[in-house]
Amino acid sequence: MKVLVTGGAGFIGSHITDLLIEKGHKVVVVDNLSTGKKENVNKKAVFYKQDICDKKGLENIFEKEKPKAIIHQAAQANVRKSIEDPVCDMNVNVGGSINLFECAKKFNVKKIVYSSSGGAIYGDPEYLPADEKHPIKPLCPYGAAKYTVEKYLDYYCTVHGIKAVSLRYSNVYGPRQDPLGEAGVVAIFSKKFLTGETPNIFGDGLQTRDFVFVKDVARANVIALEKDVKFSAINIGSGVETSVNELTEMLRKASGSKAKPKHVKPVPGEVRRTFLKVSLAKKELGWAPKTKLQDGLKETVEWVKSRK
Repeated sequence: MKVLVTGGAGFIGSHITDLLIEKGHKVVVVDNLSTGKKENVNKKAVFYKQDICDKKGLENIFEKEKPKAIIHQAAQANVRKSIEDPVCDMNVNVGGSINLFECAKKFNVKKIVYSSSGGAIYGDPEYLPADEKHPIKPLCPYGAAKYTVEKYLDYYCTVHGIKAVSLRYSNVYGPRQDPLGEAGVVAIFSKKFLTGETPNIFGDGLQTRDFVFVKDVARANVIALEKDVKFSAINIGSGVETSVNELTEMLRKASGSKAKPKHVKPVPGEVRRTFLKVSLAKKELGWAPKTKLQDGLKETVEWVKSRK
């Protein structure tokens, strides 16, 4: 199958591209390289430097390549930037996605897999672990945009007959990660420990997150693509609650550093605890995370070390 991967030069998208090619799919990568890196793109993929906000440019690619499926990873993914400039966030994450869905309708695309956000959509959880029925209460424009796109995607499925799955990620980490957003703590701390610097932990470090390895996320995308599933939103995470203090100590050991982290003032309004319930992913996709946090962190640290 020919699959178009938006954001395929990015952290998560490049891993998805690698796995698709490994499984015998033909891949077309679309990325404007604003945060992605050309070096991340698999050499067996066809690459276009293209912004999803440029509808005509997208249409030209669809007309030439005629993909049968889309894995949509391209996004303005910086939560803080979405707060500073919500119009930009809306234009990219909502407007760019609608451009893509219009192309899917026009060029007879059969399946779309969309990357949404479990953390940003649910906001400050009312209960844990947060399942897919949790109230939608985004605390930032990024989360609001991600959920808005889910509703647009539901419309395109219902009215235009496109099959789709929305995957709500927890905090994804792993090789090729740029230090953006909360999950970027793994990339940031890995580099600091390896260079002998002191990482800063905001607050007491008892705040928790759900860290899921990027290769497990890539596998979830490929399964969602290949499996015949009606439109649904599915959590993709580890299902495990890990504190920032625990994570920091694991990274310190993995890097062999003797540096001790420094606690600084907490971030106002930061979510205290969050992790996802992932039983629906097992039921609908037959997917479950395989990579233990310690193993994933070790692989990430080794990658960061190789980049020095």
